[in-house]
Amino acid sequence: ILTRMIHSDNSLEGVGMVIFDEFHERSIHADVAMALCREAQQVLRPDLRIMVMSATLDMPQLTKLLNSPMVQSQGKQYPVDVVYTGETDEFLLPEMTARIILKAVREKEGDVLAFFPGQGEIKKCEEILKKELRDFAIHPLYGQLTPAQQHSAIMPNKQGKRKIVLATSIAETSLTIEGIKIVIDTGFGRTSKFDPNSGLSRLETVKISKDSADQRAGRAGRLSAGTCYRMWSKSIHESLSDHRSPEILEADLAPLMLDMAQWGIMDISQLTWLTVPPKGTLAQASDTLHQLEALENGKITAHGKKIHGLPCHPRIAHMLLWAEENDMLELATDVAAILEEKDPLPKESGIDINLRVEALRRFRRNDGQGNVLGKIEKIASSYRRLFEIEPNNGKFDPFETGIILAHAYPERIAFARPGNNAQFQLSNGKYAQAGHRDDLANEAWLAIAHVDARNGLGKIFMASPLNPKDLAPLVKTVETIIWDTYKGGLIATKELRIGSIILQSKALPDPDESHLIQAISNAIKKEGERLLDFNEEVQEWQNRVLSLRKWRPQDNWPDVSVQGLLMSNEEWLAPYLNNIKRPEDLKKINLKDILNNSLDWDKQNTLNKLAPQRIKVPSDSDIKIDYSSNGTSPVLSVRLQEVFGMLDTPTVNEGKTPLTLHLLSPGYKPVQITSDLRSFWNNTYFEVKKELKSRYPKHSWPEDPLTAKAVRGVKKKTSSQ
Repeated sequence: ILTRMIHSDNSLEGVGMVIFDEFHERSIHADVAMALCREAQQVLRPDLRIMVMSATLDMPQLTKLLNSPMVQSQGKQYPVDVVYTGETDEFLLPEMTARIILKAVREKEGDVLAFFPGQGEIKKCEEILKKELRDFAIHPLYGQLTPAQQHSAIMPNKQGKRKIVLATSIAETSLTIEGIKIVIDTGFGRTSKFDPNSGLSRLETVKISKDSADQRAGRAGRLSAGTCYRMWSKSIHESLSDHRSPEILEADLAPLMLDMAQWGIMDISQLTWLTVPPKGTLAQASDTLHQLEALENGKITAHGKKIHGLPCHPRIAHMLLWAEENDMLELATDVAAILEEKDPLPKESGIDINLRVEALRRFRRNDGQGNVLGKIEKIASSYRRLFEIEPNNGKFDPFETGIILAHAYPERIAFARPGNNAQFQLSNGKYAQAGHRDDLANEAWLAIAHVDARNGLGKIFMASPLNPKDLAPLVKTVETIIWDTYKGGLIATKELRIGSIILQSKALPDPDESHLIQAISNAIKKEGERLLDFNEEVQEWQNRVLSLRKWRPQDNWPDVSVQGLLMSNEEWLAPYLNNIKRPEDLKKINLKDILNNSLDWDKQNTLNKLAPQRIKVPSDSDIKIDYSSNGTSPVLSVRLQEVFGMLDTPTVNEGKTPLTLHLLSPGYKPVQITSDLRSFWNNTYFEVKKELKSRYPKHSWPEDPLTAKAVRGVKKKTSSQ
């Protein structure tokens, strides 16, 4: 609501202060609203005040963001005795919790509030307790219950019975349950996490944070002193994170990105965030919104503005708008309502969403009351009012449900894999499976609404059959050119596709040359140096350039490391790829010449001058210099007799970088490593001479190496000899 207020009035005219209560819950709506309020405060309304309130907050981070003081008020809280019961087996949670509840009601007075991750655990524990505690009023408490059921759990028992409330995290903060003196905390919660790698969300059972544990324990001390049993050890408690993870790190960010686009912000990093949204999840959100035609090149479209104007997720909004244009709106409002609520049918009913639509219409025909179908009808009714249409309780075409769903989840259009096995390929390239006995297991096409991404093979929970004829507008012709080393190189095809699902493929007769080159370039980036011949000569050239890049950063020498060259291959290699078709063609490319020619004439001359390949020594030999890629001192390996008369250590890089001399014996064995040749002549040479002269008597071992003539081989005999 606040976010939409800001969209309609960026300056929040007439508002003096915005108060964020229970901010520790860190919902994505609160984080977005906070970021937008900060933007309004900084740009339009410097007088706008922001107040943040909570019992448990990460204060240093928040006070730094708001640049404001912290005011603390000690609320009325009775003492709570915390008991750590030891580690818990997550798979036996209902049974272990029931045992602790039975122990607690024998030892302590007052009503009990037990926290569970979800409904499944609550129902199992409830069954156990009802067999053991017949004189207690046992109430479940979670969001899907009717208001009357929730009210019964919150209020004192009318017969005066002791009460046990089995609740999800709904009871952490927003509700005060009278009579609670005992809290049993399982230490687990359930949260929906979005996986940018799969494009799917899944419910995960996670350990709670310390601030959540404090909130839960505090429920035992609202009205009097109480006790909290924590079903974990004290050492585990110390290892828990201090604060719960912000929803913005785990949620689907498509609505957030659309909000920002409506605001006019293409790069949301421009905003001041308490927690910066993850890049991977933002990229997934951007892909989704572009698929829904809500964004184009990052900017909101006219259709995107219509989507943003509807009070629902962009997927649902796009689906409803498409259905309105195609005379399927009554059915789409029912589908939308079902998607937004919990599944109204038990799991054994199967995955077909059309069964849920039939149940909803039957519910309306019979004027049903309460339960999940009642909530679904309430949502459907709100959509009908929004579009000013009447309900349709009659028969409908299941294939229409399918194409409606396909417009909400275009990346989840699914085609049966060869061999079936109830497995389907999704248009986003992922895979999912229906139950082998499910009525939809043998369908050729599905539109999938709910799917779990666990273990790489999603489990389908809700879907509809699809008529492939209805998919014609979604089919795209794609010219695909790829490089496959194992299949012999370039492969050019013309394909009919729905996302990653290939409907038809045939060879592309005359592929565009630039596309061929791009495919080779992409392959070089992915497959690395094994495609190109980085031989010794190329590596020596690379090391010379990389040394200058290290020594002379001001001269802007290019990054010619293997990784740098692979990533920039379009810039230096593309002109030489015109006739490349097979892997062996790439290996024939003369990389050394191509790379050297990628430098301009001045750079080539400078390279040869500052980092020469070879150096002439006093014996008149040209000796190769070995450079390293990290710019350490280059190495000159030379026989000692060839540098007689060389007074000082030779250098490169305009005299700024001395070489490291590896002085060799006549048998090419290293005898000394030095960067100070003069010191070697004056100090160490005579020790080397003494050791080696007898071993190499035919070679020159002068008394004064500084004035002696350098020789390549054995010493020459004089005429007197």
